[in-house]
Amino acid sequence: MNENKFKYEFILIDDGSSDDSWQIIEKLGAENANIKGIKFRRNYGKAAALFCGFKAAKGNVVITMDADLQDSPEEIPDLYKMIINQGYDLVSGWKKKRYDPLLTKNIPSKFYNWTVRRITGIKLHDFNCGLKAYKNKVVKSIEVYGEMHRYIPVLAKWAGFNKFGEKEVKHQERKYGVTKFGIERFIRGPLEFI
Repeated sequence: MNENKFKYEFILIDDGSSDDSWQIIEKLGAENANIKGIKFRRNYGKAAALFCGFKAAKGNVVITMDADLQDSPEEIPDLYKMIINQGYDLVSGWKKKRYDPLLTKNIPSKFYNWTVRRITGIKLHDFNCGLKAYKNKVVKSIEVYGEMHRYIPVLAKWAGFNKFGEKEVKHQERKYGVTKFGIERFIRGPLEFI
């Protein structure tokens, strides 16, 4: 942020973690007034975390990123520029080369993305990439709930936004935490969409 002379705020959501995440967020917030935290009493899921973060966000551009650092913060300046300079409503990261398990993530993700593209007409390769940039008015116009975090571009389209961009992003092996996604996501996600 400082290298690019960006004004910024970080909104860190502790989704009921059992480690020392909240203490770290409090410490960071005490050291930097641009860092704010929201603490959930229990794990409500990614959609609830995004909904609360979107509600709290004040900046013209809102960028989402998971805490496991599979996506690099170095992508942020380009995502920001695509919103500001190229006028996109939403820019989705595209993990073209993935470091996820083949059978439990790679193949199901390819099938999921192909299906959502066909049904919605939205030409994105990776709907579910957590690294995305939005105009503030997009996040204020949608309501993310249940499993709908997977369908944010669809929600944005339904809210009247239609200028979507995509940026190929570097995907890395998970550095922190463990995945909380199990086989049930293959049932809940499509049911939510239907």
